[in-house]
Amino acid sequence: MEEFIVAERLTKKYGNINAVDGLDLVVYSGEIFGFLGPNGAGKTTTIRMMTTLTKPTDGRVHINGFDVVHDACKVREVIGVVQQHISLDRDLTVRENMEYHARLRRLKPAERKKRISELLDYVGLSEYADRMVDALSGGMKKRAAIVCSLIHNPKVLFLDEPTVGLDAQGRRRLWDLVRRLNSDGTTIFLTTHYIEEAEALCRRVGIMHRGRLIALDTPLALRRKLGLIAVETIVGNRETHYQFFADRAEANRYVQSLPPDVGTVIIRESNLEDVFVVQTGEKVGGG
Repeated sequence: MEEFIVAERLTKKYGNINAVDGLDLVVYSGEIFGFLGPNGAGKTTTIRMMTTLTKPTDGRVHINGFDVVHDACKVREVIGVVQQHISLDRDLTVRENMEYHARLRRLKPAERKKRISELLDYVGLSEYADRMVDALSGGMKKRAAIVCSLIHNPKVLFLDEPTVGLDAQGRRRLWDLVRRLNSDGTTIFLTTHYIEEAEALCRRVGIMHRGRLIALDTPLALRRKLGLIAVETIVGNRETHYQFFADRAEANRYVQSLPPDVGTVIIRESNLEDVFVVQTGEKVGGG
């Protein structure tokens, strides 16, 4: 596999705070990579450094072989960025926003027209192209932001918490779009604190905690290291205890050995949140 994003000892300090602390990371061409962690873990700061918006305090990042500090213009030619907060001009239509981004990218008139038409159709916004951005639903606004970021046909798309604020239907539609973009050759770097999002989309995930990368592997491999089966027990209607096992047979033997005063017992598959909580003691979706 070809290395597309390479971060080495990447660090960003704000005063005495290490927002990102010595990050070493490789993202391969063609994968959907998930960056998982709670708010404040350093995910957005990492994206800002990788996308040339913030200079690292130390370390370096190369994207497609270009240094994000010394070759910033070349990096911007191969990346697309969708920030957590919609950055579209709300006083323009979807088409006008796309036209604006196409002009910024210096696409020629004929190329602009063709590209805008193709992308509107690609993301299912053709019938909404001449609507004002503020008239769109949350999910459509996200798709409009993505389509503007794709105007120059980037090789990698950075999505920072792309489904925050969307309902379940809007979230799943956006997942389908991400999968389609990836199947058509776009590398995806996705930050999220939604466990099901990372498990549904990502081939590999990195888990951030207080600026550090504490785990990196496929979702299945991370779960397997912890135990694929979780047993939750509630004693005296108070505290929930968690135990993890390699398989259901082992979990069942444990349940059968429990004392009679144990109340509720739940046997389920483990997930990435279990991995995170065991390693950090915090919930992924925490503030």
